[in-house]
Amino acid sequence: MFERGLGVAQSNVEAARWYGKAADQGNATAQYNLGVMLEKGLGVAQSNVEAARWYGKAADQGNATAQYNLGVMFEKGLGVAQSNVEAARWYGKAADQGNATAQYNLGVMFERGLGVAQSNVEAARWYGKAADQGNATAQYNLGVMFERGLGVVQSNVEAARWYGKAADQGDSDAQFVLGKMFWEGRGLAQSNTEAIQWYRKAADQGNAEAQFRLTQLLSAGRSAAHVVAKK
Repeated sequence: MFERGLGVAQSNVEAARWYGKAADQGNATAQYNLGVMLEKGLGVAQSNVEAARWYGKAADQGNATAQYNLGVMFEKGLGVAQSNVEAARWYGKAADQGNATAQYNLGVMFERGLGVAQSNVEAARWYGKAADQGNATAQYNLGVMFERGLGVVQSNVEAARWYGKAADQGDSDAQFVLGKMFWEGRGLAQSNTEAIQWYRKAADQGNAEAQFRLTQLLSAGRSAAHVVAKK
């Protein structure tokens, strides 16, 4: 109530005080919220050490978001000694509870062999779980896995499908690659119109590769028009 100003004057100081009281009694949600306040310095002095400590208490009780946040703290070395092993362990706990961002991060850890044995199969599996929940970056990464046959059977059709899902959510890398697949007719029907449409979407977001490709196509189009005009 104090944090959001619902029925009382908004006060991060009071919110943190009451979260602290509930946290001391073992309330996992309060422990997580107190961790957030400490991490962001809301109503209390900012402290990554204390944030990680309270995330840890909530995480030990099974709070999935706290488990994810604790994974981030370990991965980045915020308030705790940096440890990819611990990061992967806590991402795994949150991922098992369906946290999509944790599933994506765990996929990255497996793909790069950070804190876990490198495994494209496991990477693709976790990207898939996050992708199914609508995580756009996971959808893009899963598209890459299918395009290159990493941890999955190579399939341009599946690659284009996942790039399309990420592109629809505004991922500029996915938009560029989808445009390229339309241009080359890989995994879907060849279409210059669709290709240019997706290149434009990516370029409008500042994607350098898409901007360069559009410049090439426009230059080629002007050159062709000039040749026709001279005839």
